[in-house]
Amino acid sequence: MPPSDSLARALEPFGDAASPAARVTPIAEPTILTKSLAMQTAMKMAEVVARHKTPVLVEGESGTGKELLARYVHTHSDRAQGPFVAVNCGAIPETLLESELFGYEKGAFTGALSFKAGKFELAAGGTILLDDVSELAPALQVKLLRVLQEYEIDRLGGRGALKVDTRVVCTSNRSLKKLVAEGKFREDLFYRINVFPLKLAPLRERLEDLDVLVPHFMAKYNGEVVKEVDREAYQKLAAYAWRGNVRELENVVARAILLSYDSPRLSERHIVFDDLDAATPAEEPPMGEMTLREMEKRLILRTLRRCNGNRTHAAAALQISVRTMRNKLAEYRANGELTEAAGAGG
Repeated sequence: MPPSDSLARALEPFGDAASPAARVTPIAEPTILTKSLAMQTAMKMAEVVARHKTPVLVEGESGTGKELLARYVHTHSDRAQGPFVAVNCGAIPETLLESELFGYEKGAFTGALSFKAGKFELAAGGTILLDDVSELAPALQVKLLRVLQEYEIDRLGGRGALKVDTRVVCTSNRSLKKLVAEGKFREDLFYRINVFPLKLAPLRERLEDLDVLVPHFMAKYNGEVVKEVDREAYQKLAAYAWRGNVRELENVVARAILLSYDSPRLSERHIVFDDLDAATPAEEPPMGEMTLREMEKRLILRTLRRCNGNRTHAAAALQISVRTMRNKLAEYRANGELTEAAGAGG
């Protein structure tokens, strides 16, 4: 088992209610399991911004936990007892998203048989999360800008503006700054929602979190029973690219539980990745054609790269001591197999 270092947060999972596109959820403390300094810093910054009504932008790759951090902002604010309303801007057709966000009056369009409150109204006194805000159409970007400037909305078919008291948190897995440069996202809206940006690091840059996430997902999918995990299994996980981040890790662990049904331990052979991500890079020889020493070196250097050269984090991910890591790097350097830049780091 991995070392039992103290966690930044170890709370119960927060379940989603309603539909995945738009939902109003009850209040609960979200789960954030981490040993990563970068993640802990993001959480502390989230606690700071939670005390203010200013909009928040959470950026990060898919599966890094952006909605989780948005919930963390909500539960640490003075709006924690209010509703948390999540809307996936990329999951609702553009023709329906406007009425979903802003609501409509009876008779506003064919089929509008009664009044319907929009998500901004439902989030009154609480927080609205606009997930994948980068997917908003230009016309809706204009409407969102007005909400942020005037705290007003217009229902479809309405005769006047309505005041709203809602905290806005946006997430995106695409760089909004880049989209602005490409003319795909309004610059004025970007500055409005980018008042306090929070950036989540991908899993490959915080491999130390494997120590807490793997047991967590094992307990979730194995009836609270956490199996012993071989060091080789952790090393295989640490050497992987994790394009799907924590969401993909959860999937891999769930699969490993099924594959290890007749074993008291979870070993390397139970760790199976999706074929797309498991392919061996063309520039590297297959593992079967390498010596044991070469495989070890490749694993250490790959993990070191994914930890941005930080030897402490890389050693933790590989379940070896920092001293062992330092000695291995010294050996590779002495044999001319490592540049100074590649071996640098904390």
